[in-house]
Amino acid sequence: MSAAEPVDLTVADLHPALGDPALTSMNFLNEVSERYPAAVSLAAGRPYEEFFDLAAVHRHLDTFHRHLVDDLGHPPEQARRLLLQYGRTKGIVHHLIARNLAVDEQITVDPEDVVVTVGCQEAMFLVLRALRAGPADVLLAVAPTYVGLTGAARLVDLPVWPVAGGSAGVDLADLSAQVRRARVAGLRPRACYLMPDFANPSGASIDTAHRQRLLDLAAQEDLLLLEDNPYGLFHGDDGPRPPTLKALDTGRRVVYLGSFAKTVLPGARVGYVVADQRVAGPGGRVGPLADQLAMIKSMVTVNTSPIAQAVIGGRLLEHGCSLVAANTRERSAYTRNLRHLVAGLTRRFPDQPDRPAVRWTVPAGGFFVVVTVPFPVDDALLDRSGRDYGVLWTPMAHFYDDTAPVRALRLSVSAVTPEQIDVGLDRLAALVTDELTRRAG
Repeated sequence: MSAAEPVDLTVADLHPALGDPALTSMNFLNEVSERYPAAVSLAAGRPYEEFFDLAAVHRHLDTFHRHLVDDLGHPPEQARRLLLQYGRTKGIVHHLIARNLAVDEQITVDPEDVVVTVGCQEAMFLVLRALRAGPADVLLAVAPTYVGLTGAARLVDLPVWPVAGGSAGVDLADLSAQVRRARVAGLRPRACYLMPDFANPSGASIDTAHRQRLLDLAAQEDLLLLEDNPYGLFHGDDGPRPPTLKALDTGRRVVYLGSFAKTVLPGARVGYVVADQRVAGPGGRVGPLADQLAMIKSMVTVNTSPIAQAVIGGRLLEHGCSLVAANTRERSAYTRNLRHLVAGLTRRFPDQPDRPAVRWTVPAGGFFVVVTVPFPVDDALLDRSGRDYGVLWTPMAHFYDDTAPVRALRLSVSAVTPEQIDVGLDRLAALVTDELTRRAG
């Protein structure tokens, strides 16, 4: 829009969140990718596209349709209506999600405690909208924090207070201190958001013993835990995966956020929330928090696309409702790429006494590695990296809720090949070397 073009509104006339960096981060990162399409992108946390199969989408739809008729006993006309008409707000694959959680995660959940959402992003929004009852409410979140959570909280006017992550994935002493600090200030900490498995962006995980201590602390402090688990299946070794917080949860402390974007198909835009917390309503009626979230959803998206749900449902049915079984190729590819990336960083950034050190995390799985460098990393540097060096990555500053300089960047291994990783790391090494030389001179 030109400066001379008349305007009808200003950003100041709209919701304050629309000027917040949390809401502009995703758009900026997408714009950089579009601006430099030839650059190797180690930025996107998208799933590997080589396994996408358009024919499988139709097959999954047919599989779920047969399930409606043959397994659930719906007459053909009713089955057709379930797929093509406006649908049930809570969703039509909730029973398969409950089965999947039992098979893969040993989580026992009533299907009526599940709300199927338009991606996990809507699940976050529904939960935060429900929890924000008044201006005294605050949300705690392990930092660095997924920017989609921060942005959703802004939209519902829910302040986010950071909690230190630390080497254990969450610093329980700091979590307890932040809860006390909020209460001393007359505020009400409603929940703590975290990714216990291969977190975005840090890649950090929480071990089983620490998970149990976290649940004990949540019970002691009367605090909900919002467990987001998009990467848990993609562990890099053959040992047992640690149980999810929800699998360990005996006191209904955990609201579980799930997504099929990484494990089935991102284009379907299907996620879910397990909210089994009991809510007392008018007339003494008690029901799950899921019922309250469904009421909010009915005013936001009405229902999640039944056709998209059917694609997810068909994929689940074809693999006995096990996404572990359905993702053997994907897990192998991500593990290979993660090891290749870490080895490549080791070769390109050896310890040298005459130059500042470059360090990186070595996560046990997932998509992300964080590289710490001896200079501030910002959007201007990213833009120059794409333009002059042909490699993209994500500044870690996007995941912190302040303006302090951050000397780190996030690399993603999920949407690239080993050959692309090598090219991208060569270009990143050139950028780092030139930046160090420039600053030294």
